[in-house]
This record gives sequence, C-alpha cells and structure tokens, in this order.
Amino acid sequence: MAFRTTPLSRALSRSYATLHNSPPSGKSPTAIVMLNMGGPATVPETHDFLKNLFSDRDLIPLPFQSLLAPLIAKRRTPQIEAQYAAIGGGSPILRWSETQGEGMAKLLDEIHPETAPHRSYVAFRYVRPLTEAVAKQMKADGVKRAIAFTQYPQYSCSTTGSSLNEIYRKAGDFDGIEWSVIDRWGTHPGFVEAVAQNIEAALQKFPEESRAETVLLFSAHSLPMSVVNRGDPYVLEVSATVSAVMDRLRHANPYRLVWQSQVGPSAWMGMQTSDAIKGLARLGKKQVVLVPIAFTSDHIETLYELDLEYVKEAKELGINVHRAESLNGSPVFVRALADIAAKHLKDYTSGSGPTSLQMGLRCPGCTNETCGKQKNWFARGGRA
Repeated sequence: MAFRTTPLSRALSRSYATLHNSPPSGKSPTAIVMLNMGGPATVPETHDFLKNLFSDRDLIPLPFQSLLAPLIAKRRTPQIEAQYAAIGGGSPILRWSETQGEGMAKLLDEIHPETAPHRSYVAFRYVRPLTEAVAKQMKADGVKRAIAFTQYPQYSCSTTGSSLNEIYRKAGDFDGIEWSVIDRWGTHPGFVEAVAQNIEAALQKFPEESRAETVLLFSAHSLPMSVVNRGDPYVLEVSATVSAVMDRLRHANPYRLVWQSQVGPSAWMGMQTSDAIKGLARLGKKQVVLVPIAFTSDHIETLYELDLEYVKEAKELGINVHRAESLNGSPVFVRALADIAAKHLKDYTSGSGPTSLQMGLRCPGCTNETCGKQKNWFARGGRA
C-alpha cells in the first residue's frame, strides 16, 4: 500500500521551503517564546531539573513541598540519571525546540511580514534556558512584542498554566514588552496532519494483509486525578486530538487512548500504557503502533519510557510493536507552528480574536491565586 497524501499534506509540505523575502533591518524583533517543561541536556543537570520539577505546585502539589521536593529529587536522581545515560546522555528536547523555532520564525518572516523580523526563544520551566535568562536575552535583543507560545498542544493548568504563571512571576524582567498568548492548538489541521503522517509511516512497517488489524495506542503524559477532578481541561483536549487524528486516518484501525509517566502512590489518570499493552496481549492482539500524542519532540518519555520500556515489554508478550516518530524536524509540523502564530498575530492586531482562550478562566477547584492574576496580566498585554 502506497503512502497516502492529502491535498492538505501536499500544500503544507510545499509551503515549507518557500522563503524569498528578507525581513526589514533595524526593526525590533517579534519574539515567539516557546514554552515547555524541558529536560536536562546532560546527565549532571538531572538533579536540578528534578528539584525544580518537584518544587512546582502547579505540576505536583505536595504537602510541605519546600521540604519534600529536595528529598524526592535526591532519591530519584540516580534512577533518572541512568535513564538519561541510556538515551545518549541527555534530553534532545532543547535541540529540537530550537530547530522547530528557527524554522517557524523563518516562515513567519515570509507569511506575516507585517510583524517581521521574528525571533524564536525557548523558555523551559525546570532546566536551562529558564525564564529569567530568556528575559535578559529578549531585552538585549530589543524585543517590544512577544507571544507566549505553549509547546504543550493541549492545555493543562499544570503545564501551560505553570509556564504562564512563571512568566507572570518574572513580569519585572519583561518590563516594556507587550504580550499575548497561544495556549492550546491540539486540533490544528497542520498538527493533526503531521501526527497522522508519522502514524501512516509506522503502519507501513506491518504486512499489508494484516495492517488494518494493527492497534493504534495513543499515549499521553498522565495527570494526578486531583488535578483532573478539579476541572482541568487536559484530558478532554487530548481526547479531541486523538479524535481529530482518527478522523484524518478515516478510522482505518482500532485505537485506544492511554496514559504514561505516573509518579508516586496517589491516583493518576489511567489506564496506564503498560497495563494497556498487557491487556492487548491477553486479547490476542499481535500488532501495535505506539503514538506519542501530547509531545512535540523526543525526550525521555519517548526515548526511554516508550522505546526502551514499553516496546520491550510488548515484544516479550509476543506483540510486534513500532513507535510512530515524534514530530521533531517534521516540515509539516514546523509549517503548522508558523500558521498558528501567523493567525494569532493577525487576530491580535485586528482585535478579532482573544489573546488566549483560557483568559479569565480557572479550574473550578483551583486555589492558586497566581493563576487568576497571571490571566489578567496577559489579558492586559503584560501591562501592570
């Protein structure tokens, strides 16, 4: 069976390499700040990454957090260091984020010249480059206009919300910069197309006569049920992404949405990916494609958890399994990022669209006062 393309995929692929116009010189750049959790680029950075992660109440609320977070980080560091060593000595997420951002900025210079030149910045939540360092670089570059562009496709208070809260807490470092927000884009056609193309490529690895029987196992990072139960939209938005991808694939395969990366003894959203693989083996399923659906590039959850743990487990259970590639350097995905940012810039300039769909809305059970203040601050363009 030949690889299937669609008019959308052909258009997106053609549009990627059509750079002709040079941005105006001497003009203040429009900053596109790509927000993400990040990952240690080297093994020695692992402890500080974990300490920052477990200290974040938006992500993992803990009792006596300032005391417990360093202890948990110290206890988990040797195990996580070994995992990063197993995937090559660190996370590639910064490299891929920079690649995606640079490609997006070049495209934006052409498709939205009114706000050119565009410059991408990567702001990680738990590891370098941290928000305050990015703020210094933006000020040095003379930035007056910035978009906070979450690289979590689906919104969660614990991920996107946490990154936006951090920008708000560092508001003084961004004095004089006008802000707006892109806070979710999980059903954007370009994003959906990029994911679907990688699934189709993975399916090609199975025999044609049994390809339609292959189960697509969409795996997303889980959330504590305490976060889900207070009204966080993440689970619904991940489900919407899966639905859009399956529509694009014409529901040609059976599929499931499952969850990975549970930490600690408390209840998390399930079922867990590992349990789903065991269940498929009991049902006699022999072919599976693992699909990372809430990640935009490779990092430890794909390269270690999916590739080394779950693929091995599936094979030991007699399942022939392949993972759909992460988006990484996909030109269709880079084009999607540029299209999302361009539409946002047009809407913001014309006043026809919100700076963020989530502005002014907090999860009903949220007690974090920073969330409401942050949303109001961004709604005012980052002004006091």
